[in-house]
Amino acid sequence: MRLLQKKVCMAGAFAVGKTSLVRRYVESIFDERYQTTVGVKIDKKQVKLDGLPLTMVLWDLAGEDDLAQVRASHVRGAAGFILVVDGCRAATLDTAVLLQQRIMDETGPVPFVLALNKMDMAAQWEITAPAVAPLVARGWTCTRTSAKDGRGVEEMFLSLARKMLEPKE
Repeated sequence: MRLLQKKVCMAGAFAVGKTSLVRRYVESIFDERYQTTVGVKIDKKQVKLDGLPLTMVLWDLAGEDDLAQVRASHVRGAAGFILVVDGCRAATLDTAVLLQQRIMDETGPVPFVLALNKMDMAAQWEITAPAVAPLVARGWTCTRTSAKDGRGVEEMFLSLARKMLEPKE
């Protein structure tokens, strides 16, 4: 049986929780201290989907608050990506929408998931269901996650893995 390997890019605004989501998924830990990603950090996670072994190569990209050009070299070859949004900062959703288009321009149509992160802080959320509804209507997969307590993290990554393994039409 051949081992599949798929590149997954984590993208989003500055301080939305990209690194924390990767650490929660790969190492099952959360660290309160903020860690700035410079450039890109790469981790791997092996999973089995329907008995099929898959290695997810997770590219944690530096935050894109200034919406500088998405580095083509970082997203090139991606089989999928996760757009991470901070539920407590509405502007991060706007950033994610712009990043989605830039990434798709570079990669072509690849599967992606929108992670509405920090659901452990739901009382402070600025992003509402009506704000996300138009994206869902366009076919976006949106999941709520918490890197801090782990809710939704495993499910989000596995959802993307399933989408990446679906046969192309």
